Amino acid sequence: MKHLAILLLICITFISCKEKHIETATTTSAVKEVSTEVITKELPFKVHSISHATMVLQWGETTIYIDPVGGAEVFANYPQPDLILVTDIHGDHLNVATIEGLDTSKAKIMVPQAVADKMPEAFVPQLDVLNNGDSKERFGFSVEAIPMYNLREEALKFHTKGRGNGYVIEKEGTRVYISGDTEDIPEMRALTNIDAAFVCMNLPYTMTEVSAADAVIAFAPKTIYPYHYRGTGGLSDVANFKNLVNKGNPAINVIQLDWYAKK
Repeated sequence: MKHLAILLLICITFISCKEKHIETATTTSAVKEVSTEVITKELPFKVHSISHATMVLQWGETTIYIDPVGGAEVFANYPQPDLILVTDIHGDHLNVATIEGLDTSKAKIMVPQAVADKMPEAFVPQLDVLNNGDSKERFGFSVEAIPMYNLREEALKFHTKGRGNGYVIEKEGTRVYISGDTEDIPEMRALTNIDAAFVCMNLPYTMTEVSAADAVIAFAPKTIYPYHYRGTGGLSDVANFKNLVNKGNPAINVIQLDWYAKK
């Protein structure tokens, strides 16, 4: 009887230890699987596509207007801007009447010199003039002016190097690129650690969706928003852009917003 009890005790101990081993192995396996997942960084801002090149970024407590055009009434449902970025002098990027109609009482306005030259005197105290390569900090954001220009001989008349700005906006390690009007220039391809990018694609003024996709694959932003994609021949093929990007780098998240619903 004593021997039977000892035998039962040994069996129970063995089964218990085996179950614990299986449980530990299963748990370890699950942890291993989770640890190998690719975790996409959540963007800390909301994008409002207004039209073409115009957008509003709500980033925490800060509201950023990019190339505000179309009349002040277009922005009636958004908070007043803290920061306004203007990329170029063309009418789809700069509309002085729109800016004059906005409540810019607390705003700083970042512009290239060519835009500053067209702004009314009353705005001078609010202007931060950035040349290509310059940077400025406002409201906890660092903003760097990136060149934007044409490369094709037949398009050089549209955007000369040094006149306009693309921008990289950075806060707490998150970096956002706004291309402005440009082709797939070396300065774009050399960008690093971009979390989100807004890249143009429209002929004859900027580039094809094929060139845009090739450039995006080169600098590999985590998320890309095709924007500014209406040219003289209509809308560019952004679906083809997405296909090309994901064929070249499946890890890039392509988000297509409707920039022309109001037009």
